Amino acid sequence: MTRLLARLEAQRLPIVIGGALVALTIWVVLTALAEPYDWSVVGPGHDARPYWTAASEDPYRTSRVGDHDAYLYSPAFLQLIEPIRGLPWQAFYSIWTLVLVAATLGVVGPLLLAPALLLVLPELVGGNVSLLIALAIVAGFRWPVAWAFVLLTKVTPGIGLLWFAVRREWRALALALGATATIVAVSWLIAPGAWRDWVAVLTGNVGSPVTSGSFPVPLLARLPIAAALVVWGARTDRQWVLPVAALLALPVIWYGSLSLLIGIVPLLRSRWAGLGALSRVSAAPADR
Repeated sequence: MTRLLARLEAQRLPIVIGGALVALTIWVVLTALAEPYDWSVVGPGHDARPYWTAASEDPYRTSRVGDHDAYLYSPAFLQLIEPIRGLPWQAFYSIWTLVLVAATLGVVGPLLLAPALLLVLPELVGGNVSLLIALAIVAGFRWPVAWAFVLLTKVTPGIGLLWFAVRREWRALALALGATATIVAVSWLIAPGAWRDWVAVLTGNVGSPVTSGSFPVPLLARLPIAAALVVWGARTDRQWVLPVAALLALPVIWYGSLSLLIGIVPLLRSRWAGLGALSRVSAAPADR
């Protein structure tokens, strides 16, 4: 592995250029395919479409797990992306794809960008937030406030916060929960009704049948396994288990959800030093 890393570093410039070309090609092709959009079938941006179509005054009009246009994240996420939601669909999807490509770069770094983009291509096509969750988990070791993104979107992968509790890193845990609470408070002042609706959506979808085409194991069976994995990782100092646990804790696991596992790469910094842009993020442990 050391020799491989040395060879990659020796060829850094052409590899970085190649990665940039792959990223540009994917971005251009997906942007071109986004318009015209056939709204009657699954196509480019099928996961991102609810972010664009959700009505600001009533975002949870369609909110059942598995519904094609169901918006299931918190009002805060919708408010965050509000500046681009008013754009035409093609422009919105183009910007959103660029955000996801940047998230991939932030996780794996420039040397692995090209292969990583090819591996996560299904998620780029769909436009889900899994890549941003992977980035939040990796960044969360140095900046625990990043966990607010996880809690305010998919929610249940927030089981990863057990890491800080098991290791008694109370300041990091307080930062993560405090940032989340602050965002919720500000967002609630803007749209209190939407927050009440979201809580109703979350409780209403608990125990919903597994959606066809997804991993056929319900969340309530997977969540204890994810929690045990986090506890084991925290006790044995294996940071790479957090993306795995987050994957298991997703409300619904689709094939594109596997993209979350790219977060393993920088967290194995002791073996693959230097591969990820955030590979040294966890070198400075959070205060206990």
